[in-house]
Amino acid sequence: MKILALDTATSSCSVAATEGGELAAELTISKDQTHAKHLMQLIHSVLGKAGFGVGDLDGLAVTIGPGSFTGLRIGVSTVKGLAHALGKPVVGVSTLEALARQCGQTPHLICPLLDARKGEVYAATYRLNADQLVKKTGERAMRPEAALESIKSPCVFIGTGARLYRRDIIAALGDLAHFVPGGRNVIRASSVAFLSMPRFEAQDTDTIASLVPHYIRKSDAELNFG
Repeated sequence: MKILALDTATSSCSVAATEGGELAAELTISKDQTHAKHLMQLIHSVLGKAGFGVGDLDGLAVTIGPGSFTGLRIGVSTVKGLAHALGKPVVGVSTLEALARQCGQTPHLICPLLDARKGEVYAATYRLNADQLVKKTGERAMRPEAALESIKSPCVFIGTGARLYRRDIIAALGDLAHFVPGGRNVIRASSVAFLSMPRFEAQDTDTIASLVPHYIRKSDAELNFG
């Protein structure tokens, strides 16, 4: 099975292609500009490195949030357009779950944190059970201190929010707080692809119509103009 996976949920942009359950190619960049300017070029480059074209794909996967409102719309709309044109199945993947997967093997609680701006983070908690991620608390937007209140055991933090609020996390939790190396805080599309594989194999895919961004909270426009 050949899968093309995208992540555009944050300031980074990542594209990966997998074949037969293995990573074939991946490119991840961090640029302070709209992902729409370089996403298609990244897709073309990744498929070129992987050695196959869009017509060879068996499915497409994309992060659906939480994350940047504009970024999520770009990624989801790109995958929907490709899927419609190619007649291929799609799978939407949680941004926080993709981050949690990047922690690797750990007996500790996993808490992905994404900077949600306005002094908030997007957060959830997971545990690994027989190599499967099990969600312990749901995805929410909240103040960083609120995200830490329920954590009473060793916990691994990952993501842009973990990097931004590292000092506050350590001040609140002390030795209970653990952090991944810096490079893992950026979402990789390969994580999105690998999380989507069981659903593709089980034919538990999303329809193009049902593939929509999961914003969690309202945009500024919705708040200001109702």
